[in-house]
Amino acid sequence: MEITKKETDKIFAKGKCFDKLFIIFIIGCIFGNYYEMILNLVKHFIKNGTIFWEVRRGVIYGPFSPIYGIGAVLMTAILADKKHKWYQTFIYGALLGGISEYLIGYFQETVVGTISWDYSTYFLNINGRTSIPIMCIWGFICLIFVQFIYPFLSNLIEKIPYNLGKLILNIFIVFLVFDMFISWTALIRQTLRRNNYPPFTILGEFYDKVYTDERLRKAFPNMIVPEEKVEK
Repeated sequence: MEITKKETDKIFAKGKCFDKLFIIFIIGCIFGNYYEMILNLVKHFIKNGTIFWEVRRGVIYGPFSPIYGIGAVLMTAILADKKHKWYQTFIYGALLGGISEYLIGYFQETVVGTISWDYSTYFLNINGRTSIPIMCIWGFICLIFVQFIYPFLSNLIEKIPYNLGKLILNIFIVFLVFDMFISWTALIRQTLRRNNYPPFTILGEFYDKVYTDERLRKAFPNMIVPEEKVEK
């Protein structure tokens, strides 16, 4: 008769399971947020000689940038633990990052009616939504992540006590699903409001009162409508 392991003996997020991928998503979201903020700070300091710390998150609540979380998950699911040569990982990572950035930018512009980045003046850009040099940066990030960071993170995540890991994971799942739903539907409602559409539901009325244009501008200071787009 086979003896079942106790809960305390179970390994949390073993292998490339949903639990581990979601933890990677969270880490990618947080990393992307602060990477963008630090990069923007450095660019502003070089240009103007002053310190400028601007919010660069992708949701209303918390330091999360989902595009980086999605990128980290794709890199993990498709490339981690695979026996690719370094240049193959670089190329695949560049393609994954570039395609994801392009599709998310297209979705945001067509569905939400805003843009958060514009590479139209950049060298070798692709419809302003990504560029070959930016894709190379994605490839480099992917190479470093897959070769060095992911093995360390995977081992660290699996050392989290099973019950504690499940509790933290479930809290983040509920919070981020709520956060992303509220953030993106509030932006869609803002677009409808900008085009003079009245609220059709109680939720729309709630958004008009709580998630005003001013509040959304503070949450997403780098987000603009296509008609006003300038080089970011």
